[in-house]
Amino acid sequence: MSSIDNLAARHEAEADPIAAIELCYEKGWTDGLPVVPPEERRVEAMLAMEGRPAETVIATHPATGHECSILAAAVNSVMAGCLPEYFPVVVAALEAANEPGYNFHASTASTGGSAPLLIVSGPLVAELGMNAAANVFGPGNRANATIGRAMRLVILNVFRMTPGIADQSTQGHPGKYSFCMAERAERCPWPPLHVAQGYGEDISSVTVFAGAGFHNVENHGGNTPESILDCVADSMANLGAITVGQSVVVLAPEHADIVAGTGWGRAEVAEYLFHRARRSVAEMQGVGKFEEREHRAQGRADMHRGLNAEDILITVAGGDAGGHSAFIPSWSRTRGSLMQHKPIGVCIDC
Repeated sequence: MSSIDNLAARHEAEADPIAAIELCYEKGWTDGLPVVPPEERRVEAMLAMEGRPAETVIATHPATGHECSILAAAVNSVMAGCLPEYFPVVVAALEAANEPGYNFHASTASTGGSAPLLIVSGPLVAELGMNAAANVFGPGNRANATIGRAMRLVILNVFRMTPGIADQSTQGHPGKYSFCMAERAERCPWPPLHVAQGYGEDISSVTVFAGAGFHNVENHGGNTPESILDCVADSMANLGAITVGQSVVVLAPEHADIVAGTGWGRAEVAEYLFHRARRSVAEMQGVGKFEEREHRAQGRADMHRGLNAEDILITVAGGDAGGHSAFIPSWSRTRGSLMQHKPIGVCIDC
């Protein structure tokens, strides 16, 4: 990564900024889209958002042995188009992904083609102008797009997980460019994630989840919790997606209002989804997906998605109108990666 770290001087001497962008293409430092040249002043502005020395290592890739320092994260955040105020989110997300349970290597190398889904919760959502409403998973918001992209550029440029070489994703999905969303707390009928995670009202958090492809869950006519959640559970239990891995369920505000309108709490919703998201052993055997070890781990007659209700993260985001929620499965048929969360801008180990 030292060649990118030292690119600043070369960029400042470069008369043509387009040529600097083309140099990044030539060196393989992009995700296929143009990047912002990491000039020294831009990198320094990013580093000013961190109180620790630039050489501090915040994430390590166990298979490649490459380390991501705060400086390397800053360079790639500049290249991704981040503003300096976004940088603490990128740092916290990298520290979360560095936890052993996340399994940074397998989740980035596997044929399953996962992408690190970032879910930001707390006051920073409004402070950074993140999108938690309409088109929450789509384009149009700089913070969402560039924070997620910075994670991808670190995976490419620092950890050298190059598609087709170290990254052996069979098909991948668009989230491998950027996969970052914000929780819409004002439309969430339950405590926001950062509070549920124990960080308090004034501390924002980021959750990192090795997510596979996005499943849209449409229901415009249901008017009971069961009618909405049965559709979600059916998506969670479809034969192509069901594993013992974890799940992220993002309810649209319209669906969340229906589900919570009769008093259902988040834990009750998760419990309902877990018990409904299941397939029989015979069905699993019929398609060749049954694994005895996973079945024993669950200790149940049917195969459920996940081991228990705690394996389902439930949040709320999206526009005010429209019965479209989302289910995002984990990348592995086993429990190869478990979601992690960290407070943003808080150095727990300092």
